Amino acid sequence: MYIQRTITKILHQASNQFPVLLITGPRQVGKTTCLRHGAEPNRTYVTLDDPQSRALAKEDPGLFLQRFAPPVLIDEIQYAPELLPLIKIAVDSNARKGDYWLTGSQQFHLMAGVSESLAGRVGILQLLGFSASELAGDAELAKPFSTQNVEPVKSKPLGLMELYERIWQGSFPAIAIDSQMDRDLFYGSYVQTYLQRDVKALVNVGDEMAFMKFLRAAAARTGQILNVAGMARDTDISPNTAKKWLSVLQTSGLVFLIEPYFSNLTKRMVKAPKLYFLDTGLAAYLTQWSSPQTLEAGAASGAFFETWVITEIIKSYWHSGKVAPIYYYRDSDQKEIDLLIVQDGMVYPVEIKKTSAPTKKDVRHFSVLKNAKKIKMPIGPGAVLCMSQTPMPITETIQAFNVSQI
Repeated sequence: MYIQRTITKILHQASNQFPVLLITGPRQVGKTTCLRHGAEPNRTYVTLDDPQSRALAKEDPGLFLQRFAPPVLIDEIQYAPELLPLIKIAVDSNARKGDYWLTGSQQFHLMAGVSESLAGRVGILQLLGFSASELAGDAELAKPFSTQNVEPVKSKPLGLMELYERIWQGSFPAIAIDSQMDRDLFYGSYVQTYLQRDVKALVNVGDEMAFMKFLRAAAARTGQILNVAGMARDTDISPNTAKKWLSVLQTSGLVFLIEPYFSNLTKRMVKAPKLYFLDTGLAAYLTQWSSPQTLEAGAASGAFFETWVITEIIKSYWHSGKVAPIYYYRDSDQKEIDLLIVQDGMVYPVEIKKTSAPTKKDVRHFSVLKNAKKIKMPIGPGAVLCMSQTPMPITETIQAFNVSQI
């Protein structure tokens, strides 16, 4: 069964604008399936996971590109960066739009090669696991989240345990749509594959057990302000090693850091970013929550709720081909706002609460934004994303919405 992806509509637009199209993202999120489903019948497919194809691409990239002539889809391009300069020469001599479709993981090394060889010639899109709108069959209608464009939910809003089932299960296609897939077996295999292939390709990890401890420590801190020194201390590694390993998690698409919002006069603001795992199922597996019920009732319930909402908002932007313009606010007086969407010269505040009945108390810190010395932009309508079954006003300018409406 194929589930339509939101990114498909922007995929064809990008292919009509650039000679090269690249989709990046973590392993197993459906990059290849999405492109193969959207490809024309005459587009050749080749994967560099195949040892013979990879050997040819690395040893004789010119012959490889002759054998697999455009239009072509080359899967896992990071295994043969030798192809990129020759693709540049090919598109410069015959600049047909959409000739080369590429997929790739391990973004740090891949993006370095792309920026050197294909600058101005490549459209780059980022893909994560299924969004809630994709699973609901609303992929074509999905758009970047804004507090101004929230529309009524067409189906019944997600209930509490239905949501935590989704949070615990995760959004990787292999388990999100296959009820027969063993979740723990999938994530156990995913972590081992990730350790054995991607991490070793990105950085020399001499102690795999220490890296696993670090991975679990990061998962346990999803939704929290980043404390690299604390993570290093808890996993018995140096702060420099912790920074290096954190960059591996970022570049391979497992975690995302949301920066605090700054203006020149916000001297009292907390300056560390907040860490979020980009798949709640993987984070729940790493932190050993055995069921949706134990996760919902446990100490990490609120952090996982917030993480799921944040990742849905990120997907709404990335799967529409856009950068997510999101920040958070926190000052030294402990006044915090979960999310600021900064768009079109305006700041839209968002609070994320695991409650069905939000009140004015939940948005009390929005008032700090009215201080023009701290936020040098107009303040737009705010929102509380929660478990309310129907939209409800909190104030004249703040609405509460069910998380299904992201």
